[in-house]
Amino acid sequence: VQLQASGGGLVQAGGSLRLSCAASGQLFSNYVLGWFRQAPGKEREFVARMRWSGISTLYADSVKGRFTISRDGVKNTVYLQMNRLEPEDTAVYYCALGMEFGTRPEAFDSWGQGTLVTVSS
Repeated sequence: VQLQASGGGLVQAGGSLRLSCAASGQLFSNYVLGWFRQAPGKEREFVARMRWSGISTLYADSVKGRFTISRDGVKNTVYLQMNRLEPEDTAVYYCALGMEFGTRPEAFDSWGQGTLVTVSS
């Protein structure tokens, strides 16, 4: 399965963006879809994840209540709705697919190319 992320851009603090991650190939209900981000000079960090079945969502504490992960089974796409964005959210955002229900990057097998989100203050 290949992943194609899109939707990044420049937004002012307090604004919103929606990232998309289109998957080619069949997705099974037990697959785990996740979003990670990597800011300049920092390690890649977990943002959110869900099973393709739509259950068992989990968020990093830093985004809880502001970000929402969701899916569209018809479009084979997973989304990350980001509200009340903060300058600290500036990073390259990656979608990922795996079989383990973990939060470490090592738990995911396939990665999209990344999309840049820049939040200005």
